[in-house]
Amino acid sequence: MNIAKAENFDAVCVSGLTKVFGAVAAVDGISFTVPAGSTTALLGGNGAGKTTTISMLLGLIKPTAGDIQILGVDMRRARHKALARMNFESPYVDLPKRLTVRENLRVYGRLYGVRNLKGRIDELAEELALKEFLDRPAGTLSAGQKTRVGLAKAFINKPELLLLDEPTASLDPDTADWVRQHFSNYQKQSGATILLASHNMTEVERLADNVIMMNKGRIVDQGGPRDLISRYGRENMEEVFIDIARNRRAPSREEDGAAVDELLTVSPARKEPQS
Repeated sequence: MNIAKAENFDAVCVSGLTKVFGAVAAVDGISFTVPAGSTTALLGGNGAGKTTTISMLLGLIKPTAGDIQILGVDMRRARHKALARMNFESPYVDLPKRLTVRENLRVYGRLYGVRNLKGRIDELAEELALKEFLDRPAGTLSAGQKTRVGLAKAFINKPELLLLDEPTASLDPDTADWVRQHFSNYQKQSGATILLASHNMTEVERLADNVIMMNKGRIVDQGGPRDLISRYGRENMEEVFIDIARNRRAPSREEDGAAVDELLTVSPARKEPQS
């Protein structure tokens, strides 16, 4: 069992996190925790602040204000200690195209200080069916092959925390299901924590224990997927997402039936085609 999960603490703890670009607060004083061993989804429309938040967690962007602790490590003081124990996956980030798959994995393995790197690459090649193209340049791979290499890169250091930015974007349903299953299997085997940013609400309902909803740089609601669906009186997380993106709030328990009916009535704007 993973040590972090066994000790039952928060793998990620964010307090008052803020990032200002010029006059715009991309992230505006958010605070949240991600329990060790859980999968937490970070959701919101384009421009909500999800990617900026993940970039700060990775140490790629320096916060304007606020504190981040990852796996018990203060990211301001010793981020290298936390970074060695985490990893990141996004289909929007390409591996160096001229390097072979094996060379790419060697580079990342060395960056993470992986011991017995050759053995780890061989292990991942077997698990993810990479053997046939290990020595091909990354730029010559098909979309499905790149997906498998991306998984190998994400698992190379056996991370305790995985940050995933829309990991199944643009994948066909079969490949997307394969990717989700591998992340689930890895989590079950290792006890790892996952923070997932996604626009696929079916994926969120399937994977997430907790959901953090962002809008305009702030956290506007959070809870388990089923709790949020029930709270908003909706059928699924996609409908909840639309409500929050359009600034509709969940009804309080004190509101009578008539008020709830009025609150949840589909507005004309809801019937407009989505861009």
